[in-house]
Amino acid sequence: MQVESEQPAETFQELVRGHLPCLFGLARRLRGDDAEDLVHECLMSAYRSFGKLKDTASIGPWLTTILVNVYRDRVRKDRHSVREVSLDEIGEFSLYRQIAEEDPYPYSDTLHVDFLGLFDQEDVHQILQSLPELYRAPLVLRYVEGFATKQIARMLQAPLGTILSRLHRGRKLFERALWDYAESEGLLEKEPVR
Repeated sequence: MQVESEQPAETFQELVRGHLPCLFGLARRLRGDDAEDLVHECLMSAYRSFGKLKDTASIGPWLTTILVNVYRDRVRKDRHSVREVSLDEIGEFSLYRQIAEEDPYPYSDTLHVDFLGLFDQEDVHQILQSLPELYRAPLVLRYVEGFATKQIARMLQAPLGTILSRLHRGRKLFERALWDYAESEGLLEKEPVR
């Protein structure tokens, strides 16, 4: 695509540069190793539509929306590999009850805080990446990016009830994955973090 003037390209670059870390972080949480491609596709789409942006002060949310749209389109293309998890598969697992029953720190007054202190940012990222995309996207958008549930429904073009269901199932899957990860990595055998 040829640009008539260098000014729009330079302006676009200046405006976008400060938002790249946030875009890449979101893309990494949504798509893992495919994050760079997702950001690249987002920026190409944003550049093509840059002339339509009326208020450059809103470029951050505008870019985030484009990134989520690109992500959503990719998930639709890969739909054959997306599998919904039934409530039966999630079962009655409760991280709170599991920690209390297993009692990995018998002398701790802050048992649950100690358990959560076992995980660093990379651990949480790895656990998030293990979840099916169908559940990972709403979790990331809600609990990491801070979007309201109604906004997420609009962004992912899904009914609000569907997003609420995916958030519930996603939280349950995340809790179980936290516990399984802690067991498999031997984290429960270590001293609690103080």
